[in-house]
Amino acid sequence: MNANELRKHLEYKDGELYWIVKTNRKVVIGTVFKTTINNAGYRICSFKGKTYIHHRLIFLFFNDYLPSQVDHIDGNPLNNRIENLRPANSFQNQANRKANKSNKSGYKNVNWDERSKCWEVKFMHQSKKMHFGYFKDIELAGLVAMEARNKYQGEYANHG
Repeated sequence: MNANELRKHLEYKDGELYWIVKTNRKVVIGTVFKTTINNAGYRICSFKGKTYIHHRLIFLFFNDYLPSQVDHIDGNPLNNRIENLRPANSFQNQANRKANKSNKSGYKNVNWDERSKCWEVKFMHQSKKMHFGYFKDIELAGLVAMEARNKYQGEYANHG
């Protein structure tokens, strides 16, 4: 798959792809390129007999290459506007994830440590366990976690 092939058949408007060429009797020029949502919550589609993740096609359409991963800046896997997509590696993509649903502290990367009876700040960074301390004050732990994410994850840090 290459960007020129996409641009021959489709055009982009506001996060959607639209048919500009009739490729078979089911395709109607000007209609939205059909997608469905997979179990992970991403839009998938079929083009020339192959299945693709929709946001990767949009990234390719504009950038003429595909990085190892394409990250949704706002964390919404259904927002495929080009301004919401950026290249990422697996560490950057993981950094931009929201807090786990089972999080009980209310702060990403802050967990209660029963042994120390304190809030612990930790996360993985480039396959290494990073530990930032134990804190009696949950708000201080939340601030330390935010600063650590900013330092190690940069623009990919997600504080939600």
